[in-house]
Amino acid sequence: MSPTLAVDLPWGLVVVIKTVVVLSIIPAGALILGYVFLLKMMSHMQSRLGPMEAGPHGVLQLVADGVKFLQKEDLVPRGADKTIFKLAPIVAVASTFLIYAVIPVGPDLVIANLDVGIFFALAVSSLSVIGILMAGWASANKYSLLGGLRAAGQLIAYELPLVLAVVGVVIQAGTMSLSGIVNAQATGEIFGFGGLGNPYVLTQFVGFAIFLIAAQAELTQTPFDMPVAESELVAGYMTEYSGFRFLLFFGIAEPATAFGFSAIAATLFLGGWYLPGLDVTGGTGNFLWPRVLGAKIMLVAFFIFWFRFTYPRFREDQLQTFAWKYLIPLSLVNIAATAVLKVVF
Repeated sequence: MSPTLAVDLPWGLVVVIKTVVVLSIIPAGALILGYVFLLKMMSHMQSRLGPMEAGPHGVLQLVADGVKFLQKEDLVPRGADKTIFKLAPIVAVASTFLIYAVIPVGPDLVIANLDVGIFFALAVSSLSVIGILMAGWASANKYSLLGGLRAAGQLIAYELPLVLAVVGVVIQAGTMSLSGIVNAQATGEIFGFGGLGNPYVLTQFVGFAIFLIAAQAELTQTPFDMPVAESELVAGYMTEYSGFRFLLFFGIAEPATAFGFSAIAATLFLGGWYLPGLDVTGGTGNFLWPRVLGAKIMLVAFFIFWFRFTYPRFREDQLQTFAWKYLIPLSLVNIAATAVLKVVF
């Protein structure tokens, strides 16, 4: 056995280190997804180059945009509730911050290994609607209020299929711990063959599809972008925001949340940090596990952004109908089928 270096750090220092790690992941995830998918992948798929001037191949374009927003004046409408108006984007980003706290990037690399990790992740992800409602109501703008109310109705409708899609995975794995779900996939078998484990995307492909669709709606991205529909609501709940607070909403919270949902999907359905053929107990694999999870996150994010640039926007009635009449019943059927097969096999 190789020697292990153990360092007993004070509790407060451990909390600070974990907080800094998570806080660094949020802008890093936003920059990675923004550059790779928003600026480059979609540009090349549409036979164009995208930004090319800021840095090699335009790699510094988002950094330049961030610096530009930091230089803009932070405006607050005269009739706005200033305190709530200023807190709204912070609340939205805080919900994203909490998601990352329970996502394992290795067998022993996780900020908080909770027994109810997936329950916690889905619970805190829904807090973003509070920030959106705060922004819409406090802006003293009818378009912002309409955008906030649309977002609340949409997030409530699609939160249900998002949660129900995860229930099938929880039933199959027998645990709500994200690390436990990864281990269940790593040690599982497919028709008696365990060489590849049992990634739940094979048995829970319906839940995987529902999860991606519901996550797209949670992100308020096309075709579910009714809360920020430019042709109807200017920019919805973000209409009155400028400078750094607009950057928090549009440039950090949205892509960082997309990164978080992609990480959850990769963990639940693609085996997370696990790679067939490597030891699941840790050790020398710690250098590789985060890269494996990162590759799977990029794969899931590819589909999320691909859908964003492919389909036209739903009408409000179509959006609600799709959730209540199709996704929720389908997710209930998936849960029932999973429960039956779990008992039989």
